[in-house]
Amino acid sequence: MSSVEHKNKAPKSLNYAIITISDSCYNGVAEDRSGKYILEKLSENNHVAKKIVVPDEEDKIKTAIYDSLEGIDCIVTTGGTGITKRDVTIQTIKKIITKEIVGFGEIFRYLSYKEIGFPAIISGAICGTIDDKIIFCLPGSLNAVKLGTDIISSEATHLIKHLRE
Repeated sequence: MSSVEHKNKAPKSLNYAIITISDSCYNGVAEDRSGKYILEKLSENNHVAKKIVVPDEEDKIKTAIYDSLEGIDCIVTTGGTGITKRDVTIQTIKKIITKEIVGFGEIFRYLSYKEIGFPAIISGAICGTIDDKIIFCLPGSLNAVKLGTDIISSEATHLIKHLRE
């Protein structure tokens, strides 16, 4: 079956949870522009059941993810994907995913490279499964979130169809 046929048989909309991982947004020092963008964009054709803001702390990230799993198809996180000492999103997510979908990060970094050049190597975007759910982890910058959300909007239903077969 071609990818077009798969997409035609995929769900038309999904239930999402959005988790912003940012000390500054959690503490009210910065506006959560990236989380708001994801919410607006995904709400166009889907249902966003939850939107949460947590600090860059492994236990808080895990709790937010586990608390978001019921009744949703996909989780999208934004923030905490860099290489500073406080950035722990990628390492935390890798501990709890069942399978990593490496193509997401590869495509994300390739498209980022086309936009910003070699600094794209620091883009810590990943995607994986947690049982029958998909989790997408995006950097916190608004430009990165716009790029990642375009990929998610295009492919999430297709991924869910494959995952639940």
